[in-house]
Amino acid sequence: MYLVIGLVAGGALGWFLTQRYINKQLKENPPINEKMIRAMYMQMGRKPSEKQIKQMMKSINDQK
Repeated sequence: MYLVIGLVAGGALGWFLTQRYINKQLKENPPINEKMIRAMYMQMGRKPSEKQIKQMMKSINDQK
């Protein structure tokens, strides 16, 4: 009985800590930011306006 309780508690604690760690990493290192979008446009030979960059960030955030 103690083994089952220990496994359930350990699994729940592990899941909670892993979720917190992943969320922290995503906040510190977002998958894409405005600087990356600017670099992408520049590689394509275009100078993006702020409006284009904001639209791109909004569309990325809306997909989440």
